[in-house]
Amino acid sequence: MKTILITGCSSGFGLETARHFLDRDWRVIATMRTPREDVLPRSERLRVLALDVTDPDSVQKAVDAAGPIDVLVNNAGVGLMSVLEGTSMKIAREIFEINTFGTMAVTQAVLPQFRQRKAGVIVNVTSSVTLRPLPLLSVYTASKAAVTAFTESLALELQQFNVRVRLVVPGRSPETPFGENARPRMQGGIPEAYADFAQSIFARMGQPSPLVTRALDVAEAVWRAVEDPSSPARIPAGADAVALAESL
Repeated sequence: MKTILITGCSSGFGLETARHFLDRDWRVIATMRTPREDVLPRSERLRVLALDVTDPDSVQKAVDAAGPIDVLVNNAGVGLMSVLEGTSMKIAREIFEINTFGTMAVTQAVLPQFRQRKAGVIVNVTSSVTLRPLPLLSVYTASKAAVTAFTESLALELQQFNVRVRLVVPGRSPETPFGENARPRMQGGIPEAYADFAQSIFARMGQPSPLVTRALDVAEAVWRAVEDPSSPARIPAGADAVALAESL
C-alpha cells in the first residue's frame, strides 16, 4: 500500500486531494497547522498530523512521525490581493515563508528517504496567476512563481535518483475558502491613491464566470501527476487554468 503526505489538508484543494487518495485505497498522511479529525472520514489508512510549514521543528516532527512515504504533495499556501505599496514587508515575508520557503522546507525534509530508495514523487501546487501578469497579485504571484522555478530546477537534480517532480497549476476556485482566508492580510492594504483602480479590479473579479476550478479538478490533477509517469511537468487544473494554459 502506497503512502502520500499532503500539506494544507484542513480545507480546499488539500482536503479534496486527501479524500481522493483515500477513496483509491492509499494510505494518507493529512497534515494541518491545527489538526482536525472531523474533516475527513475515519479510516485505518488515514493519519492526521500537525504541521506548520514555517516551523522547522514542526516539519521534522511531522516527517518523522509519517515514516516512509511514496508521494509528497506541497499544497499548503495562503493568498494575498493588494498593491505592493500597501503591503508591509512583514506580510510579504509571511507569504513567502508559507508559500515558497514552506514548500522548500518540507521537500528538503523528505528528500533523504526518496534519494536512498531511488523512488518517490513530489507534487507542488502553484497557481495559474503565474501564467500571466495580473494586478493586485504582485507579492502572491512572486511567491508562486518562485515555487515554479524551484520545482523545475529540482526536477533536474532528482532525475538521477528516479524521483519525479511535477507542478499542478490550479485556477480560481470560488468554492474553496482560499479568498476568505486571505482577507485578514489585506486589511488596510490598498492606499487611497489606488482605491479606484483596486475597486475596478474587485468588481471585475466579482462577475460570474463559467470557467472556474473545482477542488476535485486539483485532486484529479494531483492523481495524474502521481500515477502517470509520462504526465507533463506542468498540469493545469480547472477549466480556467486549462483555457489559459492553452492560449499561451
